Amino acid sequence: MTDRLYYTDARLDRFTAAVLDITNDGRRVVLDRTAFYPTSGGQPHDVGTLGGIAVVDVIDEDDRIAHCLADPIGVPVGSVLIGQVDMTRRVDHMQQHTGQHLLSALLTDEFGWPTVSVHFGDESNTIDVTCGNFDPTTLAAIERRANTLIVQNRRVTVSFENAAEATGLRKPSDRDGELRIVTIEGIDRSACGGTHVDGTGEIGALLLRRAEKTKGHTRIEFICGHRAVSRARLDAELLTRAARTLSAAPQDLPGLVEQQMQRLTEGERERKRLAGELARYQATAMWTASVPDRDGVRRITVSVTGAVKDAEPLAQQLVALGSCAVVVTNSEAGGVLMATAADTGIDAGQQLRAALQGVGGRGGGSPRLAQGTVPDPAQLHRMLEHLGFLPPLPERLA
Repeated sequence: MTDRLYYTDARLDRFTAAVLDITNDGRRVVLDRTAFYPTSGGQPHDVGTLGGIAVVDVIDEDDRIAHCLADPIGVPVGSVLIGQVDMTRRVDHMQQHTGQHLLSALLTDEFGWPTVSVHFGDESNTIDVTCGNFDPTTLAAIERRANTLIVQNRRVTVSFENAAEATGLRKPSDRDGELRIVTIEGIDRSACGGTHVDGTGEIGALLLRRAEKTKGHTRIEFICGHRAVSRARLDAELLTRAARTLSAAPQDLPGLVEQQMQRLTEGERERKRLAGELARYQATAMWTASVPDRDGVRRITVSVTGAVKDAEPLAQQLVALGSCAVVVTNSEAGGVLMATAADTGIDAGQQLRAALQGVGGRGGGSPRLAQGTVPDPAQLHRMLEHLGFLPPLPERLA
């Protein structure tokens, strides 16, 4: 078995231990005791060094804990090694985990929202709670209350109690035997194997960033401690930079952004209107200049440098004039779009699909509008020939 030193001393960062087992060519080591916390209960694992080699993962194997190393350890079983825990990461995890306990207790006791699940990430954490209609403005009130409790510096203690005798737990445990219980004075008692600070004041600060509905619950994003300060600093810098761009104060940004979005919407609406007028003008000129074939169909080709989809308004204006079939191509990307007027009797989707298959391309669509691509843009000429928009290649060369 591996003695879990972090159970009784979450601040122990340096320790010695004997090697019990070595596998994976020396990269997986089991010790008789360890201060390294394994990924468990949603809390990420510790990192650091073991025998001077980087610890990249720590895995809970029930009675044993495996340390995954960046390089082979190079010592035999029975050797004594020095382990060094990265305390910057450890303290960050302690702040996040204790903050979550406090937040869960607060949401349950004062808002009636029990915790369903928790996720701890490298940048932020989330807590899923069961609640009715959630009002996002409530976040500010929850955040203020949580930080009020934090600055009271309530004691955080660890005890070991028999599961059958442990009382007052926030969530009943389904385990038998001895439980490790983390207590926040006057706030919470929970069975937990994670690492925690000694007093709520060490959480530093708790920042609630957003809330959203997910799978029938409400998911609240939160961060604590140094991480919260860093995130708040970054947010302030981003706001300041955006405000400087608009020559405005940060508090005026929401109104200015709303105005800019309204102008953008109006501008896009006007752009589409003008594009429609231009398409109608171009379509009339192209339709008039084209010569009907012996079936009375005007077959018009359009070459574009951008996406063929962008030429759809022009194609639609052309076929709206009647007796017209249009093919739009992009000779660089190999894109093709075909549109046909109903009175031509030509099924755009069917004909384009057949033409594309003939050159190894893919695509299709409706009888009036279809789109696709060819693997080699050089095949566009063959495809146009198949559709009847170009004479056969020998005739053109002649």
